[in-house]
Amino acid sequence: QVQMEVSGGGLVQAGESLTLSCTTSERIFSDYAVGWFRQAPGREREFVAQISETGTLTEYVDSVQGRFIVRRENQQNTAYLKMNNLNTGDTAVYYCKLGYWNDFKRILASSTSWGQGTQVFVFS
Repeated sequence: QVQMEVSGGGLVQAGESLTLSCTTSERIFSDYAVGWFRQAPGREREFVAQISETGTLTEYVDSVQGRFIVRRENQQNTAYLKMNNLNTGDTAVYYCKLGYWNDFKRILASSTSWGQGTQVFVFS
């Protein structure tokens, strides 16, 4: 599995914004879609969003639709998750993965290596 590095987490107040970065040194970055996931305390890891290889397609889970925006810069091997109007329900450790567009459900269910992720804590 490709090792991804996620950064940009922090402590923010509800209503504020935060941008996460997801990067890898692997040159295959532009060959794959990027999936974003999160795991809140005491809850199972869940899919958050994904962006296609060229960035033309995006998809979001209902709870973040309209608040989160994914984009990518293939020349920098980096994807971003812009999180606006954060609420306490967004508190979680966030992760990213490379994969095929229709494969992230399988990745979520079967992947055993997630790295450290980045912690986002939203307080009211």
